[in-house]
Amino acid sequence: MKRREALKMLGVGASALTLPRWMQAAGSQPGGPAGRPRPNFIVIFCDDLGYADVGCYGAKDIRTPNIDRMAKEGVRFRSFYVAASVCSPSRAALLTGCYPIRTGVTRVLFPQDKNGLSHEKKTVAEILKGRGYATACIGKWHLGTSTQAIRGLPQHAEFMPTNRGFDMYFGIPYSNDMKPTPLVRGTETLEEPVDQDTLTQRYTAESIKFIEANKDRPFLLYLPHTMPHVPLHASEAFRGKSARGLYGDVVEELDWSTGRILETLQRLGLDKNTLVVFTSDNGPWLAQGKAGGSAGPLRDGKFSNYEGGIRMPAIFWWPGRIQAGWETDFPASTMDLLPTLAALAGAPVPQGLDGCDIGGYLLGGPSAKPPRECLLVAGIVRQGPWKLRASKELYNLDEDIGEKNNLADKMPEKVKELQALAAEAGNKGAGGARPKKGKPE
Repeated sequence: MKRREALKMLGVGASALTLPRWMQAAGSQPGGPAGRPRPNFIVIFCDDLGYADVGCYGAKDIRTPNIDRMAKEGVRFRSFYVAASVCSPSRAALLTGCYPIRTGVTRVLFPQDKNGLSHEKKTVAEILKGRGYATACIGKWHLGTSTQAIRGLPQHAEFMPTNRGFDMYFGIPYSNDMKPTPLVRGTETLEEPVDQDTLTQRYTAESIKFIEANKDRPFLLYLPHTMPHVPLHASEAFRGKSARGLYGDVVEELDWSTGRILETLQRLGLDKNTLVVFTSDNGPWLAQGKAGGSAGPLRDGKFSNYEGGIRMPAIFWWPGRIQAGWETDFPASTMDLLPTLAALAGAPVPQGLDGCDIGGYLLGGPSAKPPRECLLVAGIVRQGPWKLRASKELYNLDEDIGEKNNLADKMPEKVKELQALAAEAGNKGAGGARPKKGKPE
């Protein structure tokens, strides 16, 4: 297979100087798709939410009417992947469109660490800010800080959100089970320890305030919720209300938060010019028992690259632009967000990304041609129903979603075919790079 063909199949190598062909074909202008004003973007990113923890993905004992409404009014992905099955690497990949190993973040970061997200990779916030976007990160960062940074010393804050393209930051700078546990605005600690019962409510209020303040200009709101990571916390209004116990209470409050944000967009007349994405950073922490989520029919959860660890609920909502109520098995990834949002905003798309622009597919609807045939992510190769894991486990996910029947011995030619795709991509420069062998991400 030639290099150009391999990169095309994997959806990489986007040009930094031209608009994607789907935008050119639609008569798009640099300001936004089809000459429209530059769209707003909201990315709602939950923490440890399982594939089957919302109603439209099979939850029977957790009520999520607002998220379910997003699915009815947008597109629901059935095969949406993260680049790693743990917090920090997953977040690095979403914000940069690159494999974690190329971002400097290959493991969970801790408050005492002095490294963070590499400045060699631009974040989606930095790219959109260059196009005049207002940018905010509200919630869990977990891409580099230090105990000095959260005490307000800016010389130690080089990895904080406000130095990575975000105009403002409000939240906990890492996981809520780490100490100290401060609530930070910018690099200034407001509260330590933070009252975690109030977090979802306060994140929601800050998000609405940001939207209202920037209703007359394009904006990016990145809302990485602290919940439902343990320790679980819900406000008094939601405690004791769910049939799934405290975990369900927490998820139902996240659903309420999502609904408030959608209502705000509609109230301000911004809904038809705003793309909202709802997903999670990795699968459920099954070892937590009742305090952890559910992957439903999928195998395993957090820390694993079986489906339960890396396949996420994912909904894209944009009234009037994304066809309502359709579902897709196209294998997409959080790494696709940066190139997609950049292209929709008419911003230059960096070269050498590992994600690809799926904007044409989103706006084209069920009849649109998927932008790639194969996805290489988190140590797996996914092509149609086929999944190759660790180069020696082969599954047909259409017939075996629980990954119980390894077909590698029965179908060695298929294994070789998928191995060849992975090797070809791994040998073709930055755009086709894949994580090196060694410690898991």
